[in-house]
Amino acid sequence: MQLHDLKPNKGSKKDRKRVGRGSATGNGKTAGRGMKGQNSRAGGGVRPYHMGGNLPFYRKLPFMRGQGNTPINRIHYVEVNLDKLAGFKANSEVTPESLLLANIIRNTKKPIKVLGRGEVKVPLKVYAHKVSESAKKKIEKAGGSVEMITL
Repeated sequence: MQLHDLKPNKGSKKDRKRVGRGSATGNGKTAGRGMKGQNSRAGGGVRPYHMGGNLPFYRKLPFMRGQGNTPINRIHYVEVNLDKLAGFKANSEVTPESLLLANIIRNTKKPIKVLGRGEVKVPLKVYAHKVSESAKKKIEKAGGSVEMITL
């Protein structure tokens, strides 16, 4: 193969559209811009971020940011119910790492909240970021303890 043999792939190169070159081309007279209006004029068209008269997004942002529990500030907890903790042995520690090893959660980056669905038959030492009242009562009723982890 020589340098003069090199060619672009078939269909990868396309000639530019030559508009305003007579009615036979299909793009004569108005050159594909329509009859009248903002986009038909030279230098016409709307600026970037134009939203058709609505308040533009970049001007709306300061009002959206930080309002209560908005998605920008929201903490997403991984929810673990008590019925998932049934596989742990008596007096074992339930930590984010042990939940990861038991394939109950996928990663330890998100905080964990223990919820009260199900029953606990054995005493467990639960370490979580949040625990519901019903889950705490059931764990302590079984002889276990609950300790909060700070974020």
